[in-house]
Amino acid sequence: MEISMKMKVLLFLFAVCIKSVTSYSNGKVKEACQDMMPGHHHHSPSPTSSPYTITVDKSIFRPGDQIKVTLSLLSSENSLHFEGFLIEARDAAKLDGGSVGTFTLVDSSISQLLSCHHREGSAVSHTSDHHKTEVQVIWTAPQDAPPSVQFLATVVQKYELFWVKIPSPVLSRNGALPTSLSPQTTRASMPLPHPFTSEGCGDTKTCLRDPEGCNPEIDALCYFLSFRKVEQGVKFELSGPAAGYISFALSTDQWMGTDDVYLCISDTDRVGISAAYVEGRTHPVTASENVLRETAWRLADGVIQCSFYRNIHIPTATQDRFDLDQMYYLFMAHGRAENGRTHRHDRQPLISAKKVLITGPPEDLTGSRAPLLIKFHAAFMLVGWMMTVSTGVIIARYFKPDWPETTVFGQRVWFQFHRGLMLLTVLLTCIGFIMPFIYRRGWSKRAGSHPYFGCTVMALAVIQPIMALLRPAPDSSRRYIFNWLHLGTGTAAQVLAVVAVFLGIHQQALLLPAPWTTGLLSACVVWFVLADLALEVHRRGLFPIGNIFRNFQVYTENLQTEDKEGILFVQTENESKGSSFKKIVLAVYLCGNLCFLAFLLAAISEV
Repeated sequence: MEISMKMKVLLFLFAVCIKSVTSYSNGKVKEACQDMMPGHHHHSPSPTSSPYTITVDKSIFRPGDQIKVTLSLLSSENSLHFEGFLIEARDAAKLDGGSVGTFTLVDSSISQLLSCHHREGSAVSHTSDHHKTEVQVIWTAPQDAPPSVQFLATVVQKYELFWVKIPSPVLSRNGALPTSLSPQTTRASMPLPHPFTSEGCGDTKTCLRDPEGCNPEIDALCYFLSFRKVEQGVKFELSGPAAGYISFALSTDQWMGTDDVYLCISDTDRVGISAAYVEGRTHPVTASENVLRETAWRLADGVIQCSFYRNIHIPTATQDRFDLDQMYYLFMAHGRAENGRTHRHDRQPLISAKKVLITGPPEDLTGSRAPLLIKFHAAFMLVGWMMTVSTGVIIARYFKPDWPETTVFGQRVWFQFHRGLMLLTVLLTCIGFIMPFIYRRGWSKRAGSHPYFGCTVMALAVIQPIMALLRPAPDSSRRYIFNWLHLGTGTAAQVLAVVAVFLGIHQQALLLPAPWTTGLLSACVVWFVLADLALEVHRRGLFPIGNIFRNFQVYTENLQTEDKEGILFVQTENESKGSSFKKIVLAVYLCGNLCFLAFLLAAISEV
């Protein structure tokens, strides 16, 4: 009995699952009556131009008239098909309202009637997912028909690719068009006659450009966003080189998520223009109703350009559109697109340096592609591992015999310099280490191996001072173990840090200009190797220039003092003159390294 009951429960659950899986293909989609959105989880409508069209055989109607409505491919040469559809008639002045009139089927094998908005037969959908190229139905105008009517169709080509609310021409009752139509009825895009220009930026329109000051009319590599208030709305212009799409977003903060997004997506020889919104770090979700008007586009030499008009206020709160009389940060991004679906942007978005009032006075804005936290992260790591560590290593390795009688706080000078520089490195590393985690709010999944190298360097940097605190006494028999561990850990940390830095300057959140920054960083590493090599050869007495320098100084001192006890004098002065040579090498190294570092920090600040 118990087993039988379990089997019944399992069969019931299986039947429910089968029903939920097959419910989309059988056309029973009453849940989609209002927004006409297929319930395809994790997929949003395609923002590209629809390859399908919905046409009618009349432009004027009277109550009781029957009108043939046809859903078909836009071009007879197109080899596409579709699997599912939903057709409704709406008041053209209020497309988000309920359905109007009733339908009669022409071919019941491919279409069926639905009851939407409590009206029998007020919508038509598919009966199966068999391939279709055309559907015809008959619509009967009701006695209480509005002054104008427009048919809307949702078409599913395949599960992950569909178009929502494809509009038909507007039908007027007795030839009288309404005074105002929904923005969706006038959303046809037109080609732009000429490219955009930066003329008027800061005077007649607000602009955001990358590179700063570029002109899209003459510079094919210019990313350009401009806008200006026009009557009760705002006119936007967007331009930039991209393989698939360019976009911009309005955001209340400098973080991606809960943003009002506008997309211009290249589709073969056309550009689809649409509004969308983003929740978190996800793909934009295209709005079910287009609120854009006067849309126009241009494609030339790999550059996508588009323009559109949007009202300052959108009355429908469900559109996730921001009011334009508020202040926002501007995000501008570009990337690849496939079948109308946008991929992750190729570079970090350009973010305006401050919030801007969209309907405010014209400004010429500046922006950055690297967040401030990431810039500080890069700067701290560069200073720590390309300057303080290398200087501390050189002092500990070659300056132990210097200043033998001088102490600072009870310790020899070289040791205090070495310890201070290494502790400064650990401090810079710790501060720089936490900044990407604060910015990303967790682990970055798209940073490749860079964060793994960074975590390893962070661990080794912390181990070094702990190991130094626990070191044996100088005369201990185990002291050599500490010496080798200290040297090995420090060298490993330094090498891995250099690798991490090279990987870091090519991260999307920073992306320093190549190849000269890579060459500059390489020169910085080579500069340290040359300084270390010069000091090592000198220490072993194999550097003739150091010997010549020392002998010349001794000879000069002997001429001046005519000291006959020259043997003892030369022996004591050898060490001091060698020390002078080392100090010169150190000074030259520090000057060169500071120059390299200054150029790299300047590059970071300009990104």
